[in-house]
Parts: sequence; C-alpha cells; structure tokens
Amino acid sequence: MIFLTGDTHGSIDIKKLNSKNFDSSDLTKNDFVIVLGDFGFIWDGSREDKWWLNWLQQRKFTTLFVDGNHENHDMLDEMPVTEWNGGKIHRINDSVFHLMRGQIFTIDDRKFFVFGGADSIDKEGRRVGISWWPREMPSYAEYEEGLTNLEKHDNTVDYILTHTCPSDISKSICNYKDITSVEKYFDVIQDNIKFRHWYFGHYHTTNRINDKFTCIYNEVIRLT
Repeated sequence: MIFLTGDTHGSIDIKKLNSKNFDSSDLTKNDFVIVLGDFGFIWDGSREDKWWLNWLQQRKFTTLFVDGNHENHDMLDEMPVTEWNGGKIHRINDSVFHLMRGQIFTIDDRKFFVFGGADSIDKEGRRVGISWWPREMPSYAEYEEGLTNLEKHDNTVDYILTHTCPSDISKSICNYKDITSVEKYFDVIQDNIKFRHWYFGHYHTTNRINDKFTCIYNEVIRLT
C-alpha cells in the first residue's frame, strides 16, 4: 500500500502519522508513507531530530519524503547517494528515505516522478545556514536530469509527486506570490508528460484542484 500526506515540519505536524490515520492495521515495511516536502527532520542533527527519525524507523511502514523548502539542504547534499527502485535516494535510516529530485521510482508496479524544492516566501526572516538554505531551489543540472529521466520512460508516468506545483495551479491557490523557476519547470512537465495524477504539498491545505491535481496537508490519502 502507498499513502500520501503533506508537510510534517518536523514534530509540528507529525501527529498525522499516528496509526489511527491509516485505514489498515496490516502494514509492513513494504508499505509506504510519502511526505510531500517540508519533512523537517533533516534540520540540525539534534537529539530531537534523531529521536523522531528513530520513532519513524519503528513504525510498521517505510517513510519516504520529497524535499521541500524547509529542509537543511546542506545536510542532505552531504549524504551518500544510493539507488532504490530505479531512482536515487538518500537513505536516512533503514526505513526513512529521501527521494531525490528528478528521479523516477517504481513502487507497487506504479511509476512516480519525484521532484522536490520550492521557494520560501519567509526567507527574509530566516538565517542562512541556520533556518534557510539556498539549495531549496533546484539546480539546472537537476532540472535537466529530471527531463532526461522522463525521456527514458517515454515521458509517461503514473504519478507526479512534488512540493510545489505548476504556475497555473499555484496561482489558483495563492494568487499573490511570484512565480519561480521550479514552477515554470513544472509548467513544462505539465504540458509534455503523460500522468494520471499530480500530488503536492507546500500550501497548507487539502484540496482536489481538478481531476489531475491534488494539494495535501494534514490528511493521509491512500493510493488505490
């Protein structure tokens, strides 16, 4: 089984991963909960971070996460890269994996294109290297790798998982924010890639925008 949920922000919104929010008690490590960015437990290497990562390791399921803007991207970039289910990951522990940008993973016979990153609108109130990292925004190389990987799969996947979303969808949710390079990149993806559905977080709301896009926050959605 595969479940999707939105931003956890470290321990702030972790309660959504309590077992009562899942529709099955028969979970195993071959079942996956995917956090759509702002995971927040790769932050400062504190005892609290380690405690919660250990807590996640003890859950019946395996936790996967897309990176958001509120992550310590310097720490993520320093981690060794390995391959899992067809794409590159950072293996945080035995059952917490970071799904890297521009990768395609096959999970339960379904293909997922994953691309993290977003712009922090509150970055002026944050400290560089302490609570904000420039690498929240993807690099040109990551954009190119994503397109290359999609071409290898005939520009067709089952699902797209991101933190933010294409510009038209972003404007429909939050019409005052500037459009960033990653949202423009997603415009290209939206126009050129065949996919069943696109799920994203970031906007702190749960809303099925249309038949192709869903924003998720505190709910846990099971893919069927």
